[in-house]
Amino acid sequence: MKIILLQDVPNAGRKYEIKNVSDGYARNFLFPRKLAEIAAPKSIQAMEIKRKQLEQKKQIQQDLFEKNLESLNGAKVVIKEKTNEKGHLFAAIHPKEISRAIKEQHHIDIPPEMIELDKPIKEKGEYKIKIKDREFKVIV
Repeated sequence: MKIILLQDVPNAGRKYEIKNVSDGYARNFLFPRKLAEIAAPKSIQAMEIKRKQLEQKKQIQQDLFEKNLESLNGAKVVIKEKTNEKGHLFAAIHPKEISRAIKEQHHIDIPPEMIELDKPIKEKGEYKIKIKDREFKVIV
């Protein structure tokens, strides 16, 4: 049976893909969970329009993200945390905390997944972090 996937389905395909699956799999698993619909000519045309809109939306988001990174160029982020007398932090700093600090200090929303850290920051100091192949300074 030829179907259009309405969501990403593990071991089946990605959203808006047209796939051939067994009748039983489609009727008993995909259709009841509203994960797919039959690939009729009208639904294929509607799916192509939705796919194009989704690609345009992703491109706009990507462009906005790039502009945000450009405005962050050369910026410093200061994170204040408690340390012991040797300069070790009581709690490690992860990308989530760095993302929150960037949003508070520079009003730019950077997803934590985009922040590349070799390991969590555990000591007081100045560190360079990467956000999509660009380096920024974080001062703890």
